[in-house]
Amino acid sequence: MYLEHFKFKELPFKLTPDTEFFCALKGHQEALNVLLFSLRSGEGFIKIIGEVGAGKTLLCRKLLNSFSEEFVTAYIPNPDLQPMELRKALAHELGIDISMLPDQHELLGLINRKLLQLFDSGKRVVLLIDEAQALPPESLEALRLLTNLETGKAKLMQVVLFAQPELDDRLNQPQFRQLKQRISFSYYLPVMTREDLDTYLFHRLSTAGYSLGTLFTKRTRDIIYRSSKGIPRVVNILCHKALLAAYGRGEHKVTPRTIRMAIQDTHGGLRSLTIPILLCLASLGLLILSLLLIYY
Repeated sequence: MYLEHFKFKELPFKLTPDTEFFCALKGHQEALNVLLFSLRSGEGFIKIIGEVGAGKTLLCRKLLNSFSEEFVTAYIPNPDLQPMELRKALAHELGIDISMLPDQHELLGLINRKLLQLFDSGKRVVLLIDEAQALPPESLEALRLLTNLETGKAKLMQVVLFAQPELDDRLNQPQFRQLKQRISFSYYLPVMTREDLDTYLFHRLSTAGYSLGTLFTKRTRDIIYRSSKGIPRVVNILCHKALLAAYGRGEHKVTPRTIRMAIQDTHGGLRSLTIPILLCLASLGLLILSLLLIYY
């Protein structure tokens, strides 16, 4: 692809949540600090809210990598689960053997005993749920009841919810008032400012091994920010497509013209044709035109 062309060691704007590319922007670092402080304080429920593409999953993965050995973590990335399935997923993450297919009461007993065992050995258990807005109503209530498992002095399990703003809308409904009252810390993950964008781009390029100066001109970065509205995922998509386009044109800088091609491909225009296909068609057209001129 364009790795050799731009002298990258790896793709700088891939969409997978690689923690090596975590950029400690003010909002993201504050969110991480809130999480670490709250968990060390033994709080029961913590909530991180962010728009689609704001970086919640990457933050979740970064948090997972930041825990010391005293923490035992359970991670559920797809929470569209009914209560029994949710409990089974938690049990699996905690290493509980459920091959005998226990009923609900037996499963809760197994989870409680495992949590007590971990507590007695000096461990703290943290359940992290990504895309928590997808939890069915019954599972939200089951999650609240799971946090009733406690000793006389401490919770046996802490819960961190990463979710889109729709979760707040649901928690404002009367049926979830008990769960809402248990959320002791909440943080809204902001989108990037214009200054953040520069830091973000330079960080990802540097992490990918780029060392040849400014790849995106200032005007190009202004256009990226206006089009992406500061959402990291959209920035990644636009930059990846712009690098493809620049590579196809033999350019070593991403210019305003190139980024506009990426924006057009992403937000409108010929949606069925991606930039690489358009570039191939353009090259083919030039070749045919050249042959026609030579022939005639």
